[in-house]
Amino acid sequence: MTYRMRNVAIAVGLALIAMLLTLLYVTSYRHSVQHQQQSVQVYVAAHNITAGTTGAQLVHSHALKVESITRSTVVPGAIANPDEVANLVLTQPLYAGEQVTLRRFTDVQSEGIVGQLKGTMRAVQLPGDANQLLAGTLKAGDQVDVVANLTPDSSTNTHLTKIVLRDITVLQTNNASLSSNATSTSGQQDSVILAVTDTQVQRLFYVMKNADWTLELRPATDAVDSGERVESANTILTEGSR
Repeated sequence: MTYRMRNVAIAVGLALIAMLLTLLYVTSYRHSVQHQQQSVQVYVAAHNITAGTTGAQLVHSHALKVESITRSTVVPGAIANPDEVANLVLTQPLYAGEQVTLRRFTDVQSEGIVGQLKGTMRAVQLPGDANQLLAGTLKAGDQVDVVANLTPDSSTNTHLTKIVLRDITVLQTNNASLSSNATSTSGQQDSVILAVTDTQVQRLFYVMKNADWTLELRPATDAVDSGERVESANTILTEGSR
């Protein structure tokens, strides 16, 4: 092989290599573009959400909704499942349609109970026995109603029963001792911490001091409230059961 032919062969080989590399690049780029244009599902805010809202509240109130977007527009840290933020608290506002990202949240435990309060919300500790506090069942994040048995007329010993507070969030339970038989022998009271408004706490405190009461656990999703009513011996004896 002459020197000239060898150079031609080298040039042809280099051209083939360059063509192959170009083909590989174009194919890889095409696949990358196609991958970025694929449709994926992310969660966005259904409405404006203020800082301090817990992930549990977002899930409970259906404040997040699913949207399909192209992969290329997914924000870093965007969640694909609400459970990812269930135990977190929002540190910055979220606006309607904005993608929900882990960067906007922090650990609820690091914020403590105060991190779960906002606006008119207050935390109040409610002491009671195992039955009143649904010992062994109740846990932080649950929603409860407060049922009270009051005596408005002590002279006639009249008793009236009513649900006095609805949809109250449990912030904390005394897990160390709040078991099903925690107070059965000792008589020692346990407690839970509830989130109430600054006006609801007045009603709750009145019931604590002047009535027999208990908590009732609400459904985790799609809870529905019946119409308001007051029960007495007369309504129980004269009205049908329902």
